[in-house]
Amino acid sequence: MITVFYDGKCGLCSREIAHYRKISPPSTFIWRDIANEPKHLKEISVSQSDALRRLHVSDQLGTIYVGVDAFIAIWKKLPRWRLLALLCAIPGVRFILGLLYNKFADWKFSRSAHCQLST
Repeated sequence: MITVFYDGKCGLCSREIAHYRKISPPSTFIWRDIANEPKHLKEISVSQSDALRRLHVSDQLGTIYVGVDAFIAIWKKLPRWRLLALLCAIPGVRFILGLLYNKFADWKFSRSAHCQLST
Protein backbone atom coordinates (compact mmCIF):
# COMPACT_ATOMS: atom_id res chain seq x y z
CA MET A 1 0.00 0.00 0.00
CA ILE A 2 1.32 3.42 -0.98
CA THR A 3 0.27 6.55 0.94
CA VAL A 4 0.17 9.68 -1.21
CA PHE A 5 0.42 13.09 0.47
CA TYR A 6 -0.86 15.68 -2.00
CA ASP A 7 -1.91 19.34 -2.12
CA GLY A 8 -5.71 19.26 -2.27
CA LYS A 9 -5.94 23.04 -2.75
CA CYS A 10 -3.89 22.96 -5.95
CA GLY A 11 -6.16 22.56 -8.96
CA LEU A 12 -3.53 20.82 -11.08
CA CYS A 13 -2.55 18.46 -8.25
CA SER A 14 -6.18 17.63 -7.44
CA ARG A 15 -7.03 16.84 -11.07
CA GLU A 16 -4.00 14.60 -11.40
CA ILE A 17 -4.77 12.75 -8.15
CA ALA A 18 -8.43 12.37 -9.19
CA HIS A 19 -7.24 10.69 -12.40
CA TYR A 20 -4.92 8.35 -10.49
CA ARG A 21 -7.73 7.48 -8.06
CA LYS A 22 -10.03 6.62 -10.95
CA ILE A 23 -7.58 4.24 -12.63
CA SER A 24 -5.85 2.72 -9.61
CA PRO A 25 -6.50 -0.87 -8.57
CA PRO A 26 -8.47 -1.21 -5.30
CA SER A 27 -6.49 -1.16 -2.05
CA THR A 28 -3.34 0.15 -3.72
CA PHE A 29 -3.23 3.70 -2.37
CA ILE A 30 -4.19 5.76 0.64
CA TRP A 31 -4.79 9.38 -0.39
CA ARG A 32 -3.94 12.16 2.10
CA ASP A 33 -4.95 15.75 1.31
CA ILE A 34 -2.36 17.57 3.40
CA ALA A 35 -3.55 21.06 2.46
CA ASN A 36 -6.89 20.46 4.16
CA GLU A 37 -5.81 17.82 6.71
CA PRO A 38 -2.18 18.48 7.68
CA LYS A 39 -2.47 16.13 10.69
CA HIS A 40 -1.61 13.25 8.35
CA LEU A 41 1.92 14.59 7.96
CA LYS A 42 2.72 13.22 11.42
CA GLU A 43 2.81 9.82 9.69
CA ILE A 44 5.99 10.82 7.83
CA SER A 45 7.40 13.65 10.01
CA VAL A 46 7.42 16.20 7.18
CA SER A 47 6.45 19.85 7.59
CA GLN A 48 3.35 21.06 5.79
CA SER A 49 5.44 23.60 3.91
CA ASP A 50 7.80 20.90 2.58
CA ALA A 51 4.87 18.64 1.71
CA LEU A 52 3.08 21.41 -0.18
CA ARG A 53 6.26 22.20 -2.10
CA ARG A 54 6.88 18.62 -3.32
CA LEU A 55 4.75 15.50 -3.71
CA HIS A 56 5.52 12.92 -1.01
CA VAL A 57 4.60 9.24 -0.83
CA SER A 58 5.48 6.50 1.61
CA ASP A 59 5.43 2.78 0.92
CA GLN A 60 4.46 -0.12 3.17
CA LEU A 61 8.03 -0.28 4.56
CA GLY A 62 7.93 3.40 5.53
CA THR A 63 10.30 4.54 2.79
CA ILE A 64 9.51 8.12 1.78
CA TYR A 65 9.77 9.20 -1.86
CA VAL A 66 9.74 12.87 -2.85
CA GLY A 67 9.18 14.69 -6.13
CA VAL A 68 9.92 12.68 -9.27
CA ASP A 69 10.64 9.60 -7.16
CA ALA A 70 7.15 9.93 -5.66
CA PHE A 71 5.59 9.99 -9.12
CA ILE A 72 7.62 6.96 -10.17
CA ALA A 73 6.42 5.08 -7.06
CA ILE A 74 2.80 5.93 -7.96
CA TRP A 75 3.15 5.10 -11.66
CA LYS A 76 4.69 1.69 -10.89
CA LYS A 77 1.36 0.72 -9.30
CA LEU A 78 -0.90 2.03 -12.08
CA PRO A 79 -1.96 -0.01 -15.10
CA ARG A 80 -0.61 1.44 -18.35
CA TRP A 81 1.76 3.76 -16.43
CA ARG A 82 4.39 1.17 -15.49
CA LEU A 83 6.41 1.65 -18.67
CA LEU A 84 6.54 5.40 -18.03
CA ALA A 85 7.75 4.67 -14.49
CA LEU A 86 10.54 2.46 -15.84
CA LEU A 87 11.60 5.05 -18.43
CA CYS A 88 11.56 7.88 -15.89
CA ALA A 89 13.67 5.82 -13.49
CA ILE A 90 16.59 5.63 -15.95
CA PRO A 91 19.33 7.62 -14.15
CA GLY A 92 19.93 10.37 -16.74
CA VAL A 93 16.22 10.75 -17.46
CA ARG A 94 15.39 10.79 -13.74
CA PHE A 95 18.02 13.48 -13.13
CA ILE A 96 16.67 15.80 -15.85
CA LEU A 97 13.05 15.21 -14.81
CA GLY A 98 14.06 15.98 -11.22
CA LEU A 99 15.54 19.33 -12.26
CA LEU A 100 12.44 20.22 -14.27
CA TYR A 101 10.03 19.07 -11.56
CA ASN A 102 11.88 20.99 -8.84
CA LYS A 103 11.90 24.17 -10.93
CA PHE A 104 8.16 23.85 -11.61
CA ALA A 105 7.36 22.89 -8.00
CA ASP A 106 9.24 25.92 -6.65
CA TRP A 107 7.44 28.20 -9.10
CA LYS A 108 4.01 26.73 -8.21
CA PHE A 109 4.76 26.94 -4.50
CA SER A 110 5.77 30.61 -4.72
CA ARG A 111 2.55 31.50 -6.58
CA SER A 112 0.07 29.59 -4.40
CA ALA A 113 -1.31 31.75 -1.60
CA HIS A 114 -2.21 28.77 0.59
CA CYS A 115 1.40 27.59 0.47
CA GLN A 116 2.60 30.72 2.24
CA LEU A 117 2.26 29.38 5.77
CA SER A 118 3.27 31.50 8.73
CA THR A 119 4.93 28.73 10.77
